[in-house]
Amino acid sequence: MTTIGITVAAMCGISGLLALLLSIANKTIANYGEKEITINSEKKLTVDGGDTLLSALVEQKIFIPSACGGKGSCGYCKVKVIEGGGQILPTEFGYVTPDERKEGIRLACQLKVRENMAIEIPEELFSVQQMLYRVEALIDVTPTIKHLKLHLPEGTHLNFKAGQYVQILAPKYKGNEEEVYRAYSIASSPLDDAHLELYIGFVKGGIATTFVHEHLKAGEDLIVVGPYGHFFYQHTDRPMVLVAIGTGMAPIVSILKYMRDEKINRKATFYFGARTRDDLFELDTLEALKADLPQLEVITCLSRPTEQCHWDGEVGRVTDLLKKYLVDAEQSEAYLCGSPVMIDSVMPILMEKGMPEAQIYYDKFE
Repeated sequence: MTTIGITVAAMCGISGLLALLLSIANKTIANYGEKEITINSEKKLTVDGGDTLLSALVEQKIFIPSACGGKGSCGYCKVKVIEGGGQILPTEFGYVTPDERKEGIRLACQLKVRENMAIEIPEELFSVQQMLYRVEALIDVTPTIKHLKLHLPEGTHLNFKAGQYVQILAPKYKGNEEEVYRAYSIASSPLDDAHLELYIGFVKGGIATTFVHEHLKAGEDLIVVGPYGHFFYQHTDRPMVLVAIGTGMAPIVSILKYMRDEKINRKATFYFGARTRDDLFELDTLEALKADLPQLEVITCLSRPTEQCHWDGEVGRVTDLLKKYLVDAEQSEAYLCGSPVMIDSVMPILMEKGMPEAQIYYDKFE
């Protein structure tokens, strides 16, 4: 037992020494001092070197979109680097095309500020807001999806377009020692000045989803940043093809609520897929929207119905629905929201049916 105790003590001592050395190295070797970032040739910021560009900008209250929380797995945090930044990193290759590389496009979450830099970002990002919202309600709409109803701070208004998304800040909590931002599509109408609605599905091991599902309570505050996104309602007269699975319903519902509020009467068909009947949610909301939107049709399907579902509707995936029901695709436009796999499987079908790629709008969320 004495030998085991000595061994354990020695291992703990070595671990402690390594941690100390890493801490010293981080404060010395990785200490690049203060650096200057020039944005759009006008705005100049002084930041601490060594951090990622994404984090450095957040510290300065400039919020670059990042659907993955800075993990390098969404490709949303693209900026144009005019000066500084060094060579593009292997972790950026999957998200930055060869043409974009020639233009200096980089992922802000992967690029570290080691020298003075000059970058370009869209002007609209300067108007992105970070506000403290009050959680009005958390409603279980399925066993794994919560409907969040947030109340905006008094006297404020979030100016967003139907279909866009926001990021919420998940703070440190028991079992999690880091703060992370995660992206979620807005489910409310842009004309609702008092509320913001989100659908957040539980992902096992997910920092933000665990926080929302297991720690966040009604009456508490939640930091929300936004709006973001180039996926939003287009003001045309074309028939609309709306496709979503799971929480991808959120931006579609936002678009339909906006059409209801603005009394926009367009032909729209919503193809909504789920695994089992328990995963089909907000059908009452869709029925209410149909009452206000006479040209709205909702077609649902289940990919894995069980005997307990007592399901007599369409069986399969949303791709099967499109193959079966979609006509006149050449004159239509599509709005897609779901996983990258879903988006990548739907787009070829739309184009095979004659829909121009320029008339297909989508958001991909991991």
